[in-house]
Amino acid sequence: MSTESSHSKLKPLDEVVEKFSDSCTLMCGGFGGVGSPPLLIDALKRRGTRNISLICNDAGFPDVGIGLVICAGQIKKLTATHIGSNPVAGRMMSSGELEVDFIPQGTFAEQVRAGGCGLGGVLVDDGLEKINGREYPMIESCGKFYRAAPALRAEVGIIYAKRADHFGNLFFEAAGRNTNPLMAMASDFTIVQAEEIVESIPPHEVMLPGIFVDALVCGRGGEWSWPWE
Repeated sequence: MSTESSHSKLKPLDEVVEKFSDSCTLMCGGFGGVGSPPLLIDALKRRGTRNISLICNDAGFPDVGIGLVICAGQIKKLTATHIGSNPVAGRMMSSGELEVDFIPQGTFAEQVRAGGCGLGGVLVDDGLEKINGREYPMIESCGKFYRAAPALRAEVGIIYAKRADHFGNLFFEAAGRNTNPLMAMASDFTIVQAEEIVESIPPHEVMLPGIFVDALVCGRGGEWSWPWE
């Protein structure tokens, strides 16, 4: 079978979940649940991994997206742009069960991008004396002063793609593109849930090259399948 080559990054689900370990730093793609990988999120919840430091755009919803794992009490610290769509996360933050580090959305995206591009951080002008209660170095550039916000990276990243080939080249559909490419680049080990695995993707349709992808699982929604069955 031509598709079963040593170059294929397609893996069984029970193999990739071994990358989920207690106290790991995890990035999860998606925006309010759109573009998040439900199969991998469900696997993370079932595995029961705890004390995770999660970097995600938001807290999802109580029953949608990464909110499932947050509500299960598996997240120790959340770095996000907002949690308003998940009232459970709000209550957990208020009670001290969940540490939340809020970052303005544009700054958040740039910090993740910096992490994926090998940069140490980005210069931000947000008009605040501090960022998230912490003082970062002040840097002068072109006659203005900026705060140096550090890059964001994670040990493991879980993202969602519409289509992938066996080398890990990815195509994202519509809003599913959101934070997924950036987080794939900023993670030491990136696992992709692809709705469809194909022999090849035309070069002009590749939205993220396979060099940033370490493992693929095939699944539509929360159901895993081996694509050749």
